[in-house]
Amino acid sequence: MGGVALDVGDSRVKAPDGGWGWAVLAGCFVITGFSYAFPKAVSVFFKELIREFGVGYSDTAWISSILLAMLYGTGPLCSVLVNRFGCRPVMMVGGLFASLGMILASFATSIIHIYLTAGVITGLGLALNFQPSLIMLNRYFSEKRPLANGLSAAGSPVALCCLSPLGQVLQYQYGWRGGFLILGGILLNCCVCGALMKPLVAPKNLKAKSLEEDNDKEEEGKEEKKKPKAKLLDFSVFKDGGFVIYTVAASIMVLGLFVPPVFVVSYAKELGNEDTKSALLLTILGFIDIFARPTCGIIAGLKWVRPRCVYLFSFAMLFNGVTDLIGSQAKDYASLVVFCVFFGISYGMVGALQFEVLMAIVGTEKFSSAIGLVLLMEAIAVLVGPPGAGRLLDATKKYMYVFLLAGSEVVLSAVVLATCNFFFIKRKPQDPSHKLECITVTDDTKTEVCSRPSEVNDEEEKGEREEQEKETKREASKELKEEEEKDKEKVDEVRPKSVTVDSQEVEKFLKEPQLNGGVTPSPETCL
Repeated sequence: MGGVALDVGDSRVKAPDGGWGWAVLAGCFVITGFSYAFPKAVSVFFKELIREFGVGYSDTAWISSILLAMLYGTGPLCSVLVNRFGCRPVMMVGGLFASLGMILASFATSIIHIYLTAGVITGLGLALNFQPSLIMLNRYFSEKRPLANGLSAAGSPVALCCLSPLGQVLQYQYGWRGGFLILGGILLNCCVCGALMKPLVAPKNLKAKSLEEDNDKEEEGKEEKKKPKAKLLDFSVFKDGGFVIYTVAASIMVLGLFVPPVFVVSYAKELGNEDTKSALLLTILGFIDIFARPTCGIIAGLKWVRPRCVYLFSFAMLFNGVTDLIGSQAKDYASLVVFCVFFGISYGMVGALQFEVLMAIVGTEKFSSAIGLVLLMEAIAVLVGPPGAGRLLDATKKYMYVFLLAGSEVVLSAVVLATCNFFFIKRKPQDPSHKLECITVTDDTKTEVCSRPSEVNDEEEKGEREEQEKETKREASKELKEEEEKDKEKVDEVRPKSVTVDSQEVEKFLKEPQLNGGVTPSPETCL
């Protein structure tokens, strides 16, 4: 889907898998942390806002809900902007919006003003940073992409561990208005992260080849004019059965995925534990999450695991759902600690794999549109999941049913993803004659075999790179052949010319008797 993206570059450009990609990964780490942790960190100021504006807790909770809704719901808008203007300018403008929203919120005179500034404007700014950063990460990493996704996803728990204490300090020292103002300045770092997203540029030799190809295409001309314009939002991804299955499963998963972290502290308080002791559960969960995400990224990058990363993702969701179901039976603080440890592991696995699996399904070209459409579907589930669990809690007055509901939803999503991929997404059997893409003859005795048809989108990119390397090898082999032919011509010139002998003279020479010690004159002996 390239659209008219300014930073997509040539589709033949090899992903560096390092180099400047590590700088892109660092920017993605920071952006992911801001995007996921900021809505939770703002909740530190809720008590002050309740006092200032005389509203209830449910009214202030809408700030975090609006932030998440903007982060997920503006996915298609972000896809269009990225395909039109490129990742770097969109991210830098998004950083300005995120900062401006918090700065304006510091001057708010009502809760509605905070909804519009800290909720809508800052949420839009974070969305304009989050999605393009994932797109750039997908372009810079191919073989090491699972590890890169795991490391970038670790930004969420790290930022949460940093922003929540920072928010408490700012509230104590400067009040909520000063805290919002300082947080707005901190969000300007999104512009710095956006500046790191350098577009990939084709090497000079590829540029020359592309220019030659363009000249050839200009001669044909008429066919190119008939081609339709590139789309800014490619809905053809819905024709891919794997993408549809992933979208449905992810939407079901989000219904219950975020419920336990929201209610686990209240669950601990309900069992009679102190506030500080109950809040420690989230710290334990976040600490485990920090190490679970990169570790899962390393495992997903293993040679025999990566082609089956969809099933690893299904296992992660199943693990998370079963943890919720077992945790619903917790009766004391120790059991809740064990629950948070296992939930942190499974939650980290899901966070590290969710976008890696999507990249593997749709590929690099369509990822910018696919992620926007997936986030839009998840936005609906995000707005329905936690409020629905809250209503269930109001009706039953028992946290057990809340955790049972969340666990059953996540388990259902795992079953949908695994079974549908197993039964409906089948690999086509390959004929023996089509096991290889091509065979290039390079010598009378040597043949060069190209790569097999790829089972994963990344292997297709490797095939393109190998073809480029093989073209250079062919040119080198041609030069060697020409040199060998020249050497042969020189040797032929040095050799003496062959002497021709008449057959009649040879017969005559053989019939005539020779005298002892004498030499019969003949054409050969005369020479």
